[in-house]
Amino acid sequence: MLRLSKLTDYGIVLLTHFAKDSESVLTSTDLAERTRVPLPTVGKLLKLLTKGEILVSHRGSLGGYKLSREPRAISVHQVIHALEGAPQLTDCSVGESGNCDLEGGCPVQGHWTKLNLAIRKSLENLTLEDLTQPHAPRLEVINEQNTIGH
Repeated sequence: MLRLSKLTDYGIVLLTHFAKDSESVLTSTDLAERTRVPLPTVGKLLKLLTKGEILVSHRGSLGGYKLSREPRAISVHQVIHALEGAPQLTDCSVGESGNCDLEGGCPVQGHWTKLNLAIRKSLENLTLEDLTQPHAPRLEVINEQNTIGH
């Protein structure tokens, strides 16, 4: 099963609040109250998302956090990458050698790379703006002319 960490799940929940009003500056306390995510977790996420250039920090009495760019310009892939590192299905799907004992004779290694690319493209095509909509957008990742495997 593919699964995001609870921290990433909470991070995406926080970011949808920013995306709904992308001009607002929100504090960790505001976000904890609105989302019911524990304040220490909110603080940790805000630091990670700032380090990952998803959010910018504003200091001072009116300070807080704000999206670094418009919600339509921030992909779910960028968010996951900021919180967990590059999403990947298996160790061999990122092209590094020496991560698997079966590497030399694995008949599916190249296919994992294709699957990983398909998932990455889907995550890159899904934005924070999409996540604020009442219905999930229809994503078309693989079609007849796509470069994945063709």
